[in-house]
Amino acid sequence: MRAMVLAAGLGTRLRPITYEIAKPMVPVLDRPVMAHIVDLLERSGVAEIVANLHHFPDPIRDYFGERVAYRYEEQLLGTAGGVRNCADLLGDETFLVISGDALTDIDLRALVASHRERGAVATLAATRVADPREYGVVLHDGEGRISGFQEKPEPQDARSDLGSCGIYCLEPAIFDYFPPTPFVDWAQDVFPVLLAERVPFFVHQIEEYWNDVGSLAELRQGTFDALAGELRVEIAGTQVAAGITVGEGSTIDGAQTLDGPIWVGRDVSIGAGTRLIGPLVIGDGARIGDGAALRESIVFPGTEVAPDAILIGAIAGHCGIAASLRPRAG
Repeated sequence: MRAMVLAAGLGTRLRPITYEIAKPMVPVLDRPVMAHIVDLLERSGVAEIVANLHHFPDPIRDYFGERVAYRYEEQLLGTAGGVRNCADLLGDETFLVISGDALTDIDLRALVASHRERGAVATLAATRVADPREYGVVLHDGEGRISGFQEKPEPQDARSDLGSCGIYCLEPAIFDYFPPTPFVDWAQDVFPVLLAERVPFFVHQIEEYWNDVGSLAELRQGTFDALAGELRVEIAGTQVAAGITVGEGSTIDGAQTLDGPIWVGRDVSIGAGTRLIGPLVIGDGARIGDGAALRESIVFPGTEVAPDAILIGAIAGHCGIAASLRPRAG
């Protein structure tokens, strides 16, 4: 099976981070968020992965190398237009589409099985959401066939609590329902045609973790959920004490206070007398100055925290984040 990772977006809601790097390259623990997606696809048996690129494309190519095939968009083609632009790379069989900025441990094999059992042309993964105002919610019949959508309804008006995850299982015939324009959006241009023409279009409800990393608050929450084990991802490093994991080439010997959960990446320098209180994530190559106090924060790779600085509920970054992201071995 083949899959496409959507990696061309601007990530406007994650600014100022995305003024410097593409949203899929935003670090979550020991690797970019897109790396967690690529890992998931490979574990799920996907043989070939393609990604569309636009915003800061070179760091994505540099990081993933030959693990992924790429197609650059001179002008953004939309969430669906970018997929059609890669149709020749996706082949003539069932394929997956997944956002490169999603944190999820979805069972992709179950999604594909559900899609095939129903004879669907398109299957959309959805999850229950607490606040429908943040999502387009999915309406469906008793068989799971999609009957419509509500775009960010008020809670009292919501007819569903299922929010789209932006993860699709599709047949090549999906492109028959695209408009001829270069820019194509799934929600605005494709899904209404599928509904109008009664194309087999189904919802697949997931119980697994999903977070679209759509804001700084969601980035913090997703990172801390991964740290706590609520999101099943590989976490590099050695557990040196309960709730405290430290990467190769790093030491926490100088810390005065340690209260997990804490994850420390590779080649991190922790100054004397520091106070580290979780949930706390310190990325590869970071430097924490003497006497600094950090609590409930994320320190991006390569970032220097000044001596005696205090970070509470912060996301600390620096110019050159992308250069500090190194692929993990294997």
